[in-house]
Parts: sequence; structure tokens; C-alpha cells
Amino acid sequence: MPGALECPLDVNLGRMEATVATTQSAEPVGPPAGAIQIPDFEIVPRRGLILVAIVIAGLVVAIAVNELWPLAFFHVAFGAAWTIIDLFLGLVIGPILGRLAVPARIEMTTRLMPKMVLIMPTVVTATLAAGWQLGHFLGTVDSTYYHHGWMVASYIVVGCMAVIALGLLEPANIAVLFELKKPRPNPAVIERLMKRFIYSAGILGVLQIATLVIMTKIASG
Repeated sequence: MPGALECPLDVNLGRMEATVATTQSAEPVGPPAGAIQIPDFEIVPRRGLILVAIVIAGLVVAIAVNELWPLAFFHVAFGAAWTIIDLFLGLVIGPILGRLAVPARIEMTTRLMPKMVLIMPTVVTATLAAGWQLGHFLGTVDSTYYHHGWMVASYIVVGCMAVIALGLLEPANIAVLFELKKPRPNPAVIERLMKRFIYSAGILGVLQIATLVIMTKIASG
């Protein structure tokens, strides 16, 4: 009799254990609660390198040809792009980015900053190289130019902008992307780098306003 009673009981316990095991194995396996999801991204967008190569090739041709229209095109077009990017990034996107929640900030960062890795060096290089060659073509870099003082002021402002863009903003941009690629990113490091990026962008926006003042003064005589 004891053996007859124990057999159904053992069977029922075995079924319960099997059910619990099945339920546990069916539960979705994912990141722990509260973990920040980081979307997959490329630090350097490979497709964008084709456009960068086209721009640099066109810039080299424009400088080699040394004619007014191609030099003016590269200097004005990419200079305008540099101004628009700095004003929008520094005075609009920067403050918004600083107030976003962490997940939204990471989402925007992984979409925006890889593009900036290619855009900023290309825009700065094209603007400065074409501008200097254009200055030689027009004689505006000569000390005898009647707006020489304003030109020197523009050199100082643009030089500061180039140093900040390529020496502070771009390294902070790349460092954030590398940190986000790590299996366990350090939030403190990302926060510090993002502050440097936002502050650098804000300073560039202010300097661009100074550039607009100088350029409009030179153009108006």
C-alpha cells in the first residue's frame, strides 16, 4: 500500500517540476531592468567616405586650376555649410541635447555624431584651403590690402574655430563613439565628453557670429 500511494505522488511532483522548468526556460532572456539599449552604429560611416573623397578631389582640382569660380564656389559653399552647422549645432542642438533623457541622448548621439566625424574635417579643410588660395588669387592676403586689419581679425577668429573644431569638438565626438562601443560604457566618461562637445559647439556658434560680422564688413567696403 505505501508503494501504491507514493507512485502517483512522485508522478505529480515530476509533472510540476517539468512545468516550472518549461516556464522558466520560456521566459525571454534580455538585458537587466534599467539597462540602457545602445543601437548598433559605425564610428566612421563607410559610405560617407566616398563623398569625402569626391569633395577632396574637387578641392585639389580647384586649387590646381586656380581660377576664380571654382575657388569661390568651394570657399563660399563650404564656408556657409560650416557656419550653418556651427550655429545650428551650438545654439540649437547643443542645448536640446543637454536636456534630453539619457536613452534619447544616446539615440541621437549614435545617429548624429558618426556623420559629424566626416562632415567637420571635410568642411573645415575645404573652407580654409580654398579660402587661402582665393585670397592669393584676389590679393586679399597681401599686407597692402586696404582691409588688411579686418582680414587679420578674420584669420584669428577662423584659426580659433579650426583649433576648437578639430582639436576639441572632433576628438570629444570620436571618444564618445568609442566609449559607446564598449561592452560596458562608463556613464561618467560619456557625460564629461558630451559636456565638452556641447560647450565646444556653443563657442563655435558664437565665433561664427563674429565671422559673419567681419565678412559682411569686408564685403561692404
